[in-house]
Amino acid sequence: MSTAPLAAALERACAALSLGLLAHTLLNAALLRRPRTAPPCVRERVSLLLPVRDEAHQVAGALGAVLAQQGVGDLEVLVLDDASSDGTGDLARATARGDARVRVLDGTPAPPGWLGKPWACAQLAAAARGDALVFLDADVRLAPGALAATVDQLRRHRLDLVSPYPRQVALTPAERLVQPLLQWSWLATLPLRVAERSPRPSLSAANGQLLAVDAARYRAVGGHGAVRADVLDDVALVRVLKAAGGRGGVSDGTALATCRMYDGWPALRDGYGKSLWTAGGSPRASLALAGGLALLGVVPVLGTLRGSRAGRLALAAGVASRVVAALRTGGRVWPDALAHPASLVVLAGLTARSVREHRRGRLSWKGRPLSGG
Repeated sequence: MSTAPLAAALERACAALSLGLLAHTLLNAALLRRPRTAPPCVRERVSLLLPVRDEAHQVAGALGAVLAQQGVGDLEVLVLDDASSDGTGDLARATARGDARVRVLDGTPAPPGWLGKPWACAQLAAAARGDALVFLDADVRLAPGALAATVDQLRRHRLDLVSPYPRQVALTPAERLVQPLLQWSWLATLPLRVAERSPRPSLSAANGQLLAVDAARYRAVGGHGAVRADVLDDVALVRVLKAAGGRGGVSDGTALATCRMYDGWPALRDGYGKSLWTAGGSPRASLALAGGLALLGVVPVLGTLRGSRAGRLALAAGVASRVVAALRTGGRVWPDALAHPASLVVLAGLTARSVREHRRGRLSWKGRPLSGG
């Protein structure tokens, strides 16, 4: 029995889907909220919250960029040392050099039912006195006006949460293959303006690397206590806020911050492994998503090799979508976008591995098992 009709049908389906994703990427590239190049000075108190655990190689750079911020007249900086074993807390204190805006806190062990990151963020928020809370990861480097522009986005657009997406720095081949899919995924699939208001969990995106939230709204929904057992606590937090009638989501942070999440394949593999099992909402849904990604990567290439017009169209549209995402978010365009099919297949493999390790109870991060308690 010939498989040609099935192959042709798959190629046509992939072409239609890839063209749809390209159109949506173009639309989102135009709609993505941009920061002001010269935001007004912030008059309210802003609390910058930096949780750190074994970040001796990062904390001085991150904190130094925070202390160089412009346009925020009333800034408090809280650093929480989450039981580091490498002297991170001492380095943070040395970097602050007695700056009155900075307090370095020592974290306490997580209560039962809490994961480490949400508990660290909850402790920081409990100590914060700002009207706006800005959570920051240690591997993020802020531009001098980033905090002012972030708070301006939050207030000007009347959002309860805003997550300006930093420009992702990818250097090694593994990073360049996988990291660009972060920005591409939400630019290609998420209706950004609808998602800001919709309470549907599937229409949510955020990035805890740089995330600002209205302090009153944050506390009204329970803060990180409401997402205490969520590996993707950033996305879970925006879902909780929107379910309570709030508004929030991602915005353009390309000019505000940079972040290099992982430095090579082992770190990238383990970093994605801790969370991809829940990226689809459940392990089963995540596996289904992985299968779809694999098909979207493989079918256009095979179709192109066999001379299929639909295969060529699907491949070209997929690469074009990656080009648009890279141009819009400050990523590398060529030749990286040409590897889009391989990127999808690798991400699908990482998802399958994450689901397997989750089911076997083997997932951990920074020395802690990824389960509540």
